[in-house]
Amino acid sequence: MHKKIFSALELLNILFQAFYTLALPIGIGALISFLLTKFASAPGFVWAIFLMLGVFVGLYSMIKYILTATSGIDRRDKQTKQMKREMEEKEAKQEWLRNAGKDIDNKYDE
Repeated sequence: MHKKIFSALELLNILFQAFYTLALPIGIGALISFLLTKFASAPGFVWAIFLMLGVFVGLYSMIKYILTATSGIDRRDKQTKQMKREMEEKEAKQEWLRNAGKDIDNKYDE
């Protein structure tokens, strides 16, 4: 149950950060455009330039973040599976050693 909740929260976090990495450059482009047109008497097409630049930078940043986050999840899942496999092998070896010790004790008892 807790694994499902953790996975859902992790997905929600990734989606929120992906949206944030998309929206922040657009907002910065809008702020720069506003400041340039309001205080520096720049022409109106500055809005189009900086907003489009913000969209492209935001899309690049969002895609890069999503790819990085999903590769981290894949790597963690592989490590978890490997750790489980190693623990199972260790437990099987310990069980074998326990049984081997019992066999030796039974031989001496006879």
